[in-house]
Amino acid sequence: MKLSKSFIGMLALLFFLSIATYAQEEKKMTKDEWQAEITRLTTEKQSLQTEDSTLTADIANLKDQSSKIQGYDNCMEELYQMIGATKADVDNFRSAVAELNGKIERHEGPKADRQKDLDALKANKISALPEFYDQVHNQMQASLDAWVEAPKEITYTVVKGDCLWNIAKKKDIYDNAFAWPNIYKANRDEIKNPNLIFPKQNFKIPKLTQEEMAKYEKIKTNYKPAPAK
Repeated sequence: MKLSKSFIGMLALLFFLSIATYAQEEKKMTKDEWQAEITRLTTEKQSLQTEDSTLTADIANLKDQSSKIQGYDNCMEELYQMIGATKADVDNFRSAVAELNGKIERHEGPKADRQKDLDALKANKISALPEFYDQVHNQMQASLDAWVEAPKEITYTVVKGDCLWNIAKKKDIYDNAFAWPNIYKANRDEIKNPNLIFPKQNFKIPKLTQEEMAKYEKIKTNYKPAPAK
């Protein structure tokens, strides 16, 4: 019991000593120092009040601007009106683009028909919208250009007086006599000797690729007949 009272007494003594020390430290500040501290705090308060007023004005200005900004749907509706289209028109155009793009990727020919379809989409004012422009005017055209269509074949029946040179020279065949090897290669099962063909033989006439056309056209252009004796 005495120990407890002594412990409490010591704590009380320490507390009063701490108070006395704090008071002494406080007394060390002069009047000028107090005045300087009050001035500093007052200046800081005014600065914070000014900053608060500025932020409040900025928030009010942003709210005012926000109230004047059109919603996304309204902006798009205005954009559609500029090109003379409705939302339904744009939705239909989007479906047409997706459908044609699928046909091009799957190589659903004929290629010439797909080009006509793409040209029709390009001619539509809706294709100028940012959503479609690059896809319709660039990407889909690039895919179409890269599409190599398998050459088609026609059949030709040999008549008296024909030779592979003259057949290849016909307007409705190749219009280039130098392309005759193409007929020979495609009909090796029928032609044993390219210099010897017979009436009523049926030859497959494969369509020339762009590379073959360029090749034979170059040969034709550079050909110089031997001088007559």
